[in-house]
Amino acid sequence: MKKLIKNIFIAAVLVFAASCSEEDLNPTLAQDKDVDSSISTVDDLSAVLSGAYNRISLNDYYGRNIIIYKELMADNAYSNANSNRFVNAAAMDFTIESADPEDTWARIYSVIASANILIAAEDIEGSSSEINHIKGQAYAIRALGHFDLLKVFGQQHVNGGSESSLGVPYVTEFRDPEALFPSRNTVGEVKSKVYEDLNMAKSLMTASLNDGSSQFITTYAVDALLSRAAIYFGDFAIARDAAKSVIDSGEFSILEASDFVGSFNVDSSSNSIFEIANSDVDNQGINGLANIYQDTNYGDVVVLEDLVNTYEATDVRGLNGVITQDAGGRYRNTGKYPTLASFEDNIPVIRYEEVVLNYAEALLETSDAATALTFLNMIPAKRNASAYASATKENILLERRKELAFEGFRFDDLARTGQDIPLVNSVLQTHDGPIYGSFNYAFPIPSAEVLANSNVAQNAGY
Repeated sequence: MKKLIKNIFIAAVLVFAASCSEEDLNPTLAQDKDVDSSISTVDDLSAVLSGAYNRISLNDYYGRNIIIYKELMADNAYSNANSNRFVNAAAMDFTIESADPEDTWARIYSVIASANILIAAEDIEGSSSEINHIKGQAYAIRALGHFDLLKVFGQQHVNGGSESSLGVPYVTEFRDPEALFPSRNTVGEVKSKVYEDLNMAKSLMTASLNDGSSQFITTYAVDALLSRAAIYFGDFAIARDAAKSVIDSGEFSILEASDFVGSFNVDSSSNSIFEIANSDVDNQGINGLANIYQDTNYGDVVVLEDLVNTYEATDVRGLNGVITQDAGGRYRNTGKYPTLASFEDNIPVIRYEEVVLNYAEALLETSDAATALTFLNMIPAKRNASAYASATKENILLERRKELAFEGFRFDDLARTGQDIPLVNSVLQTHDGPIYGSFNYAFPIPSAEVLANSNVAQNAGY
């Protein structure tokens, strides 16, 4: 009976941490219940960890929205307003009352709350290495959440933004009476804390305890995340070394052209470092990525011809594999997240190919263009595409656009390299091609958050 009561309470903690209210940044437990004494075994920790992964998989995070935003707010895709989803994102026209920013803010902070519960848990019964491995995953999840929040809400790309610009509150306590109303950390502070959390994760985790699948964060995923963050922030030596660690592990490979399209409905492919688990009974259903991209049911997100034209005829990422035309002649992503019947495709969060491209870019930026070219050309060699003659920033960004299309990278690649948003079709794209530094390179802070916490300043332009 005691175990049953404890399990019920842990479930209540998970529900509470996922709830959205004026206390999203620092949720506390109602009725004076004590989470510290309710998590006492490795199994308890695992239950909370599973809850964190589940919330990462929901529609308002990696289950759909965080991926779709970054395609529509760039030059890869447009919204046809079929179900009226993503109209504001495509137009880059949010207000402080818009639902999408509020949902994104609340969801990611609920994930962070779960991570903080795990990190704070003490006096746990069980193997210390297993406990540390779980806590290491929690540190990595906390870093990922804050990094994603910063990319959406931070002011680093607005009005001459820099590391001293406003970032997001970096929340490290599940409940802290001294910090119920935190202010926004600077971009530089968030960056430092992301690095600190990822390095802490590496120090706690043990490679031999990595799960056999890629559905949990592993030691390799931590290095891959570090390479992603460091590329974004322009810390290329850090990105180079982190990516090299993953490459040197020998655990992953670039998929052959013949396997590439099929890999998106296969769990834990050899190129998958971290992916969101879906099954035929636990998925986002008709609200997931497949129904948003494909010409069935919703079909809101349509591929722009400008992207299609970047691919050679033989390239399996273009019309020879991933992209098809529907009955109306519109281009559709049907190769990534393809399953419409059961919606059970896992969602890649980190693929090995991204790490290879991170490495190529980091090598170029640290004065090793020759080796950068070698790694850059590893990708087209496995996609039935031509090799590049030289490793340039332009070529690396082009290959990233081709390889990572529909996975939520394009806007961030444009923003981090100081580029305007290309207006490649003034009829279909509903934004006006904002120039770099425009206020709408960042979402507004949700009105509910600003009203509840006067320490959180609103973003410029809203």
